[in-house]
Amino acid sequence: MLTILFDGIAYGMLLFVLACGLSVTLGLMNLVNLAHGAFAMAGGYALVILVNNLGVPFWVSVICAFFVSAAIGFVMEKAFYVHIYRKPHLDQVLFTIGLVFMAVAAADYAMGSSQVFARIPDALQGQIHVFGIGMGRYRLMIIVICGALALGLQYVLVYTRFGSRLRAAVDDQRVARGLGINVGSIFALTFAFGSGLAGLGGALGTEILGLDPTFPLKYMIYFLIVVTVGGTSSITGPFLASLLLGIADVAGKYYVPKLGAFVIYTIMIVVLIWRPQGLFARAGSK
Repeated sequence: MLTILFDGIAYGMLLFVLACGLSVTLGLMNLVNLAHGAFAMAGGYALVILVNNLGVPFWVSVICAFFVSAAIGFVMEKAFYVHIYRKPHLDQVLFTIGLVFMAVAAADYAMGSSQVFARIPDALQGQIHVFGIGMGRYRLMIIVICGALALGLQYVLVYTRFGSRLRAAVDDQRVARGLGINVGSIFALTFAFGSGLAGLGGALGTEILGLDPTFPLKYMIYFLIVVTVGGTSSITGPFLASLLLGIADVAGKYYVPKLGAFVIYTIMIVVLIWRPQGLFARAGSK
């Protein structure tokens, strides 16, 4: 049971890193970006190319994967996304789902259709045993990194000047511009950072989830479930939702393998019936 709990927490932490960028863009920028998984895939392939093909050290490659996805996100935001911020959500959905299929086709053409995994350092392979519980070193590393990242994101959004400017730009762009806030730059940096987080999650998740061109479609529903169950008004909601869903998914597949894939959908339905705006919704949100 404790081993399942540990694996569920590690999986939930990974889901959080993959989905928290979408939580930022959807919750704070009111942008429905279904192409979020494409940025995660870009980070994963960047890691695979750097580690497997070029022999770049693993940790350097992970950092590069973040910046590669962030750079792609920054360019895409300036070229395309900036034009759909004020469009209806249906237009945003159609545009971003189109980007997903384009990314899938491009990845299949450039990297092939086979699933690939990144080589990880020997220090992260194997298990360590604590009180008789086998803990995978790689999963333990994910828990530590993702936990620190969750705390850092919450601090930035709540206690820093950038976070306050971002919230002001989202709540009322006209007043924010009147106060001298460069809304365009704030949104571009936020989108790039969210894309970079997706790339970081894709890079870290390559060893556990595997990577192939269908990655954005395969895990799109997981990103949306995390954001929907957790709510979009803070980082705390998606973080707790990721842990809940990760543990439930691992436990469900272990104890009831025939129905394990439906456990997270059951939790989503129950939570949304109880709290339609998610676990942590902004007061008065609709």
